[in-house]
Amino acid sequence: MIINTDSTKPIYVQIAEWLENEIIAERFTDDEKVYSQYQLAELFNINPATAAKGLTILVEDKILYKKRGLGMFVAPEAKMMILEKRRSQTLTKMVTDIVLEAKRLSVTKAELIQLIHNCEVEI
Repeated sequence: MIINTDSTKPIYVQIAEWLENEIIAERFTDDEKVYSQYQLAELFNINPATAAKGLTILVEDKILYKKRGLGMFVAPEAKMMILEKRRSQTLTKMVTDIVLEAKRLSVTKAELIQLIHNCEVEI
């Protein structure tokens, strides 16, 4: 992943999301050590304090946990927590935005459901 410095999303949030994606993809598994703030800083050519902020988000969300003197580790069930968080927060926001846009465009509920059924992407 390349950090998008032109994004309105802060870099530390992009770091947290990247690590979440790595956990979802099982490149990091339960109780496995993740990159340190310094490794992330070098990997993405960013300030270590920015990388630390990304790690802190995941600690606050209980996705990662600290072992004093050893670093950050993936919490048990982290993948399921991330998936649940994204389902409940991200998808809900996206669906709300779609429904509001459909309403602005005078698309009926039945038409919107049909659009979903006609979607080329398999769930």
